[in-house]
Amino acid sequence: MEIEKKYLVKEIPSLEGITPKIIRQGYLNTKSEPVLRIRNIDNDYFLTYKFTKKEDKNKEVNVCTEYELPITKKAFNHLLTKIDGILIEKKRYYIPLNTLTAELDIFTGALEGLKLVEAEFSSLEEARNFQKPDWFGEDVTNDKKYRNSYLATNIEK
Repeated sequence: MEIEKKYLVKEIPSLEGITPKIIRQGYLNTKSEPVLRIRNIDNDYFLTYKFTKKEDKNKEVNVCTEYELPITKKAFNHLLTKIDGILIEKKRYYIPLNTLTAELDIFTGALEGLKLVEAEFSSLEEARNFQKPDWFGEDVTNDKKYRNSYLATNIEK
C-alpha cells in the first residue's frame, strides 16, 4: 500500500551531496485501472501494476496498491515500443525530512522545467498531520494533471 502526497516545488533546496537516480518510465495502460507502468531506474528495470480501490479514495491523500516486478532490459526495451504517449524522463533526488524522505523529481525531455515532490507515509494519520517544508509549493495530490500517467498521455511527442 502506498500513501503519499504530491506538491509543486516552490524552490529547489540544496542538493549538495545528493546523487540523483535517473528514471525513465512509460505507461502501457492509462485509460482504466490497473495502470501498468514500465520503469528504468539507473540499471534496474520494473513492470508496475498500480490501482486505487474505490474505498481508498481520499480527498487529501493518495492511497493506492502497487506491485512492482523486476524485468530485464530486453523486456523493458520491447515494452517501450508499446507505451501510450511519451516516455517520461526525470532525475529523482531523495531528500531526508526528519523521519520521512522527500522524492524530488526534476523532469527532463518533453517535460523539461516541471518539478514535483512527493512524501510517502506509513499511515493516513501521518499523512494528514504532515507539515510541509517551506520549499514545497501547492498541494497537487489529487490534481490528475500532475499524475505521471496523465502527463505521459497528454503531452505531444
